[in-house]
Amino acid sequence: MKEAGGQAVIEGVMMKYGDKVNVSVRKNSRIISKKISIKKKNRLLKLFFIRGIFNLFEMLSIGFNALIWSAEQQAGKDEKITKKEIFFTMLFAVVFAILFFIVVPFYLTKLVSDSKGIIFNLIDGLIRVIIFLLYIFLISLIKDVKRVFQYHGAEHKTVNCFEAGKKLTLENVKKFTTLHERCGTSFIMVLLIISILVFSLITSDRWHYKLGLRMVLLPVIVGISYELLKLSSRFKNNIIIKWLIKPGLWIQKITTKEPDNKQIEVAIDSLGKVVK
Repeated sequence: MKEAGGQAVIEGVMMKYGDKVNVSVRKNSRIISKKISIKKKNRLLKLFFIRGIFNLFEMLSIGFNALIWSAEQQAGKDEKITKKEIFFTMLFAVVFAILFFIVVPFYLTKLVSDSKGIIFNLIDGLIRVIIFLLYIFLISLIKDVKRVFQYHGAEHKTVNCFEAGKKLTLENVKKFTTLHERCGTSFIMVLLIISILVFSLITSDRWHYKLGLRMVLLPVIVGISYELLKLSSRFKNNIIIKWLIKPGLWIQKITTKEPDNKQIEVAIDSLGKVVK
């Protein structure tokens, strides 16, 4: 069976199953939806390791389009987001991620430690994890983000119900957990841990080499992290795997909240439209 997955958006949920994508949102007490078309993948993009890098960019693109559409549905009729605004928003998001999760940890490490080699990279990685956890905690305090986290929980409960082979009904979905081992939050945690191991291979003392190679090695880290996450999903009942995925599940206790019935109905509607 193909794997189902998705993403919470503003007052709704985006779901993907195979090559089908749908986003459903609640607007004025009713559920409206939109199908998002995706291009057929070249066989080369399905190869081991390479597929992780491609899938990341594909899901970022799909997720961003779904997020923009959901925002437009909650705004007024005349409030449309232009392509220029979308471009600069995506550019800002990429710059923000690189700045706060690569550049800032690197320079903070230089300030607090004179260590070199593996020790430097371990401290750098630890600071990176702390920044990520702090960021997640702070945004979880925002009221609107809490609602998104509820829809995130609805998405996970619905996917868990579907993958357990149960019928997608409100009663069935409510019984399942808001946690899921293939969640993007878990992926980021795996990515952060793998980055520590990969960056430890950089032995040069020159700061511009260290920083430059961190940028160059990002695709490698993404590819490895994706394959490990796929592996953890396949062998999730293995004792060792269970412990390896626990950090990601712990973080999901912040990024997912228990949804209400109406939010679950939106998630069921979205997934139902792609698994028919």
